[in-house]
Amino acid sequence: MLPSVSLLDSFQASQFSVMLVVYLVAITAEAMSGALAAGRRNMDIFGVAVIAFVTALGGGTLRDMVLGHYPLGWTQHPEYVYLVISAGLLTTVLAPHMHRIKRVFLLLDAMGLVAFSLIGCNVALELGYPTVVVVISGMLTGISGGILRDVLCNQVPVVFRRELYASVSLAVCLLFLGLRALDVGLNLATAACFAIGLALRLLAIRFAWRLPVFSYQQRWE
Repeated sequence: MLPSVSLLDSFQASQFSVMLVVYLVAITAEAMSGALAAGRRNMDIFGVAVIAFVTALGGGTLRDMVLGHYPLGWTQHPEYVYLVISAGLLTTVLAPHMHRIKRVFLLLDAMGLVAFSLIGCNVALELGYPTVVVVISGMLTGISGGILRDVLCNQVPVVFRRELYASVSLAVCLLFLGLRALDVGLNLATAACFAIGLALRLLAIRFAWRLPVFSYQQRWE
């Protein structure tokens, strides 16, 4: 039986660790991106709060359920629920003053993608799962919140579009595992992967880097 290890409990030994900072950045950024997506669909305040919550904490919840990692982190730390809902509601106030809001949305989403990918990898490593599961855990944490956000907002999820998204999560997970295999410290590996992953995602947006597309138009007779 796998031990029940709380991700946030792992931060207690070092309250100012990079992983804690990454976690706070991730849930705040994703909550704001969720609120912006809800605003683009003209949702009310309750809808904004729900989308912000699902976007910020949905990926981690799915990951923990798949890995059997209980209790769920946010159920033991309700202050993080307050944080993401507050970030979402604050976005409704700041949004009218944000210029080029699409770029802000993409930046926040990129930060959340990379940060959650790293957190997902770290959780699976702490639980002793094999490499392939660690990578899947990282990707599941990184992309699931965005998928839930887009589905609830009646949009085609970003992860299924042609621009690099899930590929960035995969690259971040592999790089993180590679650095840890080389005995690079957790904080240094996390900071390096966060910077490189964020840069890769932003470059993919800037230069429209895309994966090959499969198009099949033939009709069945």
